[in-house]
Amino acid sequence: MSKQNTKQATAGLISRRTVIQRTLMGMGYTSLALSPLLNSACATRETLDAAKVSEAAIEAGRFSAQQIAWLDEVAETILPRTDTPGAKDAQVGAFIALMVTDTYSPERQQTFAKGMADLESDCRQITDKGFLDCSAAERTQVLTQIDRTAWEQAQEEGQKAQTNPGYEPEEHYFAPIKSLTLLGYFTSEIGYTQAMRYVEAPGRWDPCVPYTEGEKAWAPHA
Repeated sequence: MSKQNTKQATAGLISRRTVIQRTLMGMGYTSLALSPLLNSACATRETLDAAKVSEAAIEAGRFSAQQIAWLDEVAETILPRTDTPGAKDAQVGAFIALMVTDTYSPERQQTFAKGMADLESDCRQITDKGFLDCSAAERTQVLTQIDRTAWEQAQEEGQKAQTNPGYEPEEHYFAPIKSLTLLGYFTSEIGYTQAMRYVEAPGRWDPCVPYTEGEKAWAPHA
């Protein structure tokens, strides 16, 4: 096949790296899509190697192995293993470490680190124990209470922003932890193929599909 024909044949194809970049740009994560670490991972593996991601975060001086393990447990409490794998199975702690290390500004990294400390402090106030020392039920109780406080604060800050042009809403420390947990899990292979229903090559578009309560959501396509 000539070079011209080969070029024409592949014109409609896009690489995995391009898919991730376009998806993340649409979600507001352009800086991650352009990072050398993620691009390297996309070029060499179909999935991120959690161990290497953890090592990269540790080498960058942002997270220790213990902190990544702590994030795994927090994420697992948010998305625990049931009849499908949980956040820890998807190595969400390592994903969060990568995101914060590779895409957050130094100021936001400090804010995130403070948020981890604040969560641990709030946990001790509620249970008189550190998060890792709590039972599964206690961890759920702690995060449920913190999440409710974060939601209430978001509502109050949103109202202030509506009535005061130029006002910058203050984000609760739990918001980025929770959002990165959801992003990490539902963009992982486990989240896509086991927690959701995934069809690699979807067929026709059905605007109305019968739904039975309890069925998994369909995984979106990039």
